[in-house]
Amino acid sequence: EDYINAMLGGQLTGGSTSVRDGWDKLRMAGAQCRVMLVQAAADKWGVKASECKAANGSVTGPGGKKASYGQLAEAASKITPPKEVKLKDPSEFRYIGKPLKRLDTPGKINGKTVFGIDVKLPGMLYASLAQCPVIGGKVVSFDAAKAKSMPGVKHVLQITDGVAVVADSWWRAKTARDTIKIQWDEGPNKTLQQADVWKTLAGAMSKPGATVKAQGNVAEGMKGAAKTVKATYEMPFLSHSPLEPMNFTADVRKDSALLIGSIQFQQLAMGMATAITGLKPEQITIKTTYLGGGFGRRIDCDYFAQAVEISKAIGKPVKLVWTREDDMTHDFYRPASLTELSAGLDASGKPTTLSFKMSSPSVTMRLFPQIVKDGVDPLQTEAILVPYDIPNQAVSTVIHETGLRVGYLRSVSHALNVFANESFMDELAAAAGKDPYEYRMALLAKQPRFANVLKIAAEKAGWGKPLPKGRAQGIALMEGYETYMAMVVETSVQGGKIKVHRVVVATDLGRMVNPNIVDQQIESNIIFGLQVALYGDITLKDGRVQQTNFHDYQLPRMPETPKIESHIVQSTEKPGGIGEPGMALFSPALANALFTLTGKRLRKMPFSLA
Repeated sequence: EDYINAMLGGQLTGGSTSVRDGWDKLRMAGAQCRVMLVQAAADKWGVKASECKAANGSVTGPGGKKASYGQLAEAASKITPPKEVKLKDPSEFRYIGKPLKRLDTPGKINGKTVFGIDVKLPGMLYASLAQCPVIGGKVVSFDAAKAKSMPGVKHVLQITDGVAVVADSWWRAKTARDTIKIQWDEGPNKTLQQADVWKTLAGAMSKPGATVKAQGNVAEGMKGAAKTVKATYEMPFLSHSPLEPMNFTADVRKDSALLIGSIQFQQLAMGMATAITGLKPEQITIKTTYLGGGFGRRIDCDYFAQAVEISKAIGKPVKLVWTREDDMTHDFYRPASLTELSAGLDASGKPTTLSFKMSSPSVTMRLFPQIVKDGVDPLQTEAILVPYDIPNQAVSTVIHETGLRVGYLRSVSHALNVFANESFMDELAAAAGKDPYEYRMALLAKQPRFANVLKIAAEKAGWGKPLPKGRAQGIALMEGYETYMAMVVETSVQGGKIKVHRVVVATDLGRMVNPNIVDQQIESNIIFGLQVALYGDITLKDGRVQQTNFHDYQLPRMPETPKIESHIVQSTEKPGGIGEPGMALFSPALANALFTLTGKRLRKMPFSLA
């Protein structure tokens, strides 16, 4: 229970919750430890605890007495932790809020850090798994005569998700796997085409949506409007594409199991492990390594279950490693979505009415159905409400399954809803003939934290000042994970290609622990956002994902990285999350800049100027 993430209700990592969930818990734990260490020293020296002081790894006492925390740890561990402890006043913080170097950097540079793909166990074999090209398909029969005779091959076996080859090296396992002739039952999705996805999402829009917000009277507001604006935004399926493909190492014995690798959801993994092995949880050890990218993909434990099944069947430690092609074609994809927005403006161009409706598959219905209430999935409706002062509003969603399995991807539905809302706000500003920054600012009188970051981003970017020839700026605003952020993107188009030169970000994430890590997260979010805006697109043909590797699902290269300028608001508010927000904000800011530059509205991602 001590390791449950209270914000997510389970032992998992996601939702930009680390600091938000651990902030009070860890401060409390540190304060309790300090009291226990001081008490242990006082008992050892036969003095009062009030005469002792803990600092810099040691407890000091009267007469120059000194003992290190290590020397006191065993005695301190036997003391009952105090219920009530006084937490440090923020004015006394020595490390919190100050830039510190990461402790894991040297190991990552010199190759000592262990990722899932690096795990080695004595006597370990390697597995490669052939899975149905249509997700959800099953093996009917297979001919592995050739594979079995190949060098180093130890086992060929069918498991729930396909046919596995186990060999004394991974390359031998993979080479043998490629010779197996498999007859598949491709299942109900074999006829699925990309055009069907968009058709069914559009069709779902005619269904009554689940109401997220109903304020004022939208029908009357639209009737009385001096001008109306309508737009539809389209977001594709996305692959997580972490640079470390899915892999896991399992050693399942008769009475125990050792399971090691990169996962985000330990509790789910333990449930699957007990179901597959028949062992009790106390007989199973799960060790989490560093993740070579998770972004939500490693919340799903399909690859974990596959390794456990293979090891159980052969009674030996085995490391399963997917190829990049396996990884890209067997993901749990970021949902595609369709959003229709309409607004009514008064004679001065101010929005009086806003209507928002989106249709999209729901990840939550599969993973955590209990939190979907009255058709509203809280992880489909993040940042769906605008911060702007608009009297009449109707916001609704339709959960619509398209046939392709979906999962959580960095920033989840913030990316869908912020792109639609912030692109649309720019369209309203243009319809009103107003500056996009000034237009937003005029609607934020009741939202000081939003207004503050918007003002900082605009000022630091030199909004409205002349730019180098052929460049333009776009602006966008959001709240996500209790963090407020505004972004200005500066772009040009060179030879028909979009080039991003500069990104200026203002962030208010409340009290922060380490500004260096905050900046790293903001920068990585922007690079991630760049991939999504320019290249991210997963499409289907005959139920098969068409993109297989980085030649047709491109990642940004180093020369494409813009100059990133981060401005963090010094705040005493409670901590917000920072692992995800910037990714969602980048796309609308870039689309808005491209409109200013080219006069073309990009409502469909990834962006194409053709």
